[in-house]
Amino acid sequence: MFRAAEDLAAAGVGLIQYRNKSGNARQMLDHARELKLRLATSVKLIMNDRADLVLVAEFDGVHVGQDDLSPEGVRGIIGDALWLGVSTHNPEQVREADQTSADYIAVGPVFATASKTNPDPVIGLEGVRRARELTRKPLVAIGGIKRANCRSVIDAGADSVAVISDLIREPGKSAEAFLRILG
Repeated sequence: MFRAAEDLAAAGVGLIQYRNKSGNARQMLDHARELKLRLATSVKLIMNDRADLVLVAEFDGVHVGQDDLSPEGVRGIIGDALWLGVSTHNPEQVREADQTSADYIAVGPVFATASKTNPDPVIGLEGVRRARELTRKPLVAIGGIKRANCRSVIDAGADSVAVISDLIREPGKSAEAFLRILG
């Protein structure tokens, strides 16, 4: 994980989310601190789900889903200086997130994804277009994003993309390819 994160940062990735759905809090904090130590000045670090750990690990922000603390609850913990992102999966959730203090809104899954055991229904490019109509906040497309489809997601209205599976094999080379396509 650490080597992959270093490769991503070296390739020019500007933001990395630490996402650990199965680790205990101590392990997550240890990993987060090591990421911070290795990547402190090269990328923004976002903690998935854990508003408490983002503070202790001195990350740059936290990302929450629909079943986590509310955006305003998280904002009460992290304050105004850290980034707050919210995952959404349909137009109503986008509208609700737009009314919060979230700094950015993630929308998806745009395409079928294997990174979640029970994913929400695919929204497709039309779902991205609809989300873009509903918010002026930065929009991050999530779910099934690959080099082959990332440009279409940006063209549909997303400001950026979140990627997991298409970065796993060769993180640095894959990230460079993404950045060339999206550049």
